[in-house]
Amino acid sequence: MNDGKTTTCLGLYAALQSLYPRVGFIKPVGQRFVDVGGLQVDEDSYLLDVIYQVRVPIESMSPITIDSTFTRRYLKNPDKLRPELEDKICRAFDRVSWEKDFTLIEGTGHAGVGAVFDLSNASVARLLNAKVVMVTPGGIGRPVDEIALNKALFDQAGVEVIGAILNKVEPDKMSLISEYAGAALKRHGVPLLGVLPVQSMLSTPSIAQIAEEIGGRWLNGRAGAHKHRAERVIVGAMTAKGVVEYLRPGVVIITPGDRDDIILAAVSSSRLSGEKTIAGLILTNDIPPHPTLLDLLEQTDIPVIAAKQECFAITSKIHGMTVKTQPQDTDKIPVIKRLITDHVDLGQLLSAF
Repeated sequence: MNDGKTTTCLGLYAALQSLYPRVGFIKPVGQRFVDVGGLQVDEDSYLLDVIYQVRVPIESMSPITIDSTFTRRYLKNPDKLRPELEDKICRAFDRVSWEKDFTLIEGTGHAGVGAVFDLSNASVARLLNAKVVMVTPGGIGRPVDEIALNKALFDQAGVEVIGAILNKVEPDKMSLISEYAGAALKRHGVPLLGVLPVQSMLSTPSIAQIAEEIGGRWLNGRAGAHKHRAERVIVGAMTAKGVVEYLRPGVVIITPGDRDDIILAAVSSSRLSGEKTIAGLILTNDIPPHPTLLDLLEQTDIPVIAAKQECFAITSKIHGMTVKTQPQDTDKIPVIKRLITDHVDLGQLLSAF
């Protein structure tokens, strides 16, 4: 989980479309979902459909979503539910693959995820007669160990692993990791298909995502908040003079709502520069700014969020966020496409079919 499967799928889908016009997509088992027209749809299936307009029913792209009681319901009657779930997956796969040249299947976590309800990634791959590409963060020792462990489960299920992609590698280490991890993987019978350099923007949350994470209330700038990315988070505990050096694009300032001096410094910087300055302001402790300052903020495009928690709790939540690509992240999609086309050997991948 969170190792780059969705990013890889987004890039691979575009790369495959450049060669084959009809490409299908399915995520058979999803753990995180959104409401789409009253249906529970895996968020990654929804994301890919919005970006690429896959042109198949969205419910077929996400046949099974796991809610908080799914596992308990299954374990009460597994003999009855297992064939029903397998049939649902197969029917959905047939639908998304109809008249397609390729169908991209996204898994959920490692090879064993879903085993508790008999739908592990290995089991689903066997059910759909699919070949497997594993995605893992870059390195030499740990990723090779994890790939070997996962491959053992795929081997047991009779599923062919056709390669691995190492993700989030520091650019200056790419050649080193490619050489040595590639050699180690080869010894396990797994070709190295590509090494992807780390892209900080893909893991940088927008101020809109932060607002959702902390349960904040919007005071200003909500409309364009998804365009403001939090490259750096600063706790505004210093004086206004001390905060001036941080008033630059990509900075989110967390400060109590009664720190009029810091709020005024942010407003002044925005109005004087006439350009986007900070990525956003988070006002803590549920303290509203002075009405006059709020009026001034509304004359800028600075996203401002009011939060009930104090500074430390807010900072900890932001630091622990899992940043997923969302449909409105239009600036990320070209980066993801280039990432795959530039660094994955698509010819080697396709040769396995």
